[in-house]
Amino acid sequence: MPLALILSSYVAASRVGGMAQALALAALSVDPVVVPTVFFGRHPGRGAPGGGPIPIGTFNGVLAGLEADGLFARADLVITGYFANADQVRSAGGAIDAVRAARPVARIIVDPIMGDSGRLYVSLEVAEAIAADLVPRADLITPNAWELERLSSLPINGADDAVRAARSLGKPVLVSSVPCGEEIGVVFADANHAWLAVHPRAVKAPNGTGDLLTALFAAALVKGLAPDQALTNAVGGVAEAVLTADADELPIVAMGARLGLASSRVRVERLD
Repeated sequence: MPLALILSSYVAASRVGGMAQALALAALSVDPVVVPTVFFGRHPGRGAPGGGPIPIGTFNGVLAGLEADGLFARADLVITGYFANADQVRSAGGAIDAVRAARPVARIIVDPIMGDSGRLYVSLEVAEAIAADLVPRADLITPNAWELERLSSLPINGADDAVRAARSLGKPVLVSSVPCGEEIGVVFADANHAWLAVHPRAVKAPNGTGDLLTALFAAALVKGLAPDQALTNAVGGVAEAVLTADADELPIVAMGARLGLASSRVRVERLD
């Protein structure tokens, strides 16, 4: 079974961050190992979340324990997400280097969680550390459109802009929340090809859709799917999860393996 190391938030009662990704990966037969950067009770958008950041000594100690137990040498994926401070980001960069040394075929997927809708929701120091220490180490970057604008310094008003901005980073990019008229889109672009997946905008979507998209796309890649099929399945899983949600949480456990399937609600087209 493939193994994924997830360095991100752990929110006990909300299907967001590393918690959501672990549940989704497990449902798709990818073994998750979560190294939490924060431990919260609930999503901060609902008020005081409880808990707090993981101290850097504890964070480093967990990583050291995993390495000592041979998990760096077994990892097929490393996924990075939310960080509480820049020290954690720098430690994550060191862990990525150690995984690469122990298992060169491991895929490094960086979700540069910084903000959305024109504002940072991490500190400027964390945002700068992600751009400097993690993005250059990535095999794939999975920002939302606003984060890609920040990383590339290019505006994104549609799919073609997203492709241009993605290619300016010199890395394969999976970018979500791309405006597409009355629909919303996800673009995958590498140096040679680009695809767009679009589906109807939801009136309201639970938190965690970006985290889920990254996990589903990563699971598809590690199982050998081509990027266009991985895009089809991952966006399909997210779209169906949002449609199925009857509360403020993504129904990740209820959907199970259906998360890895395409959806008739999603249209995929090649851009070049």
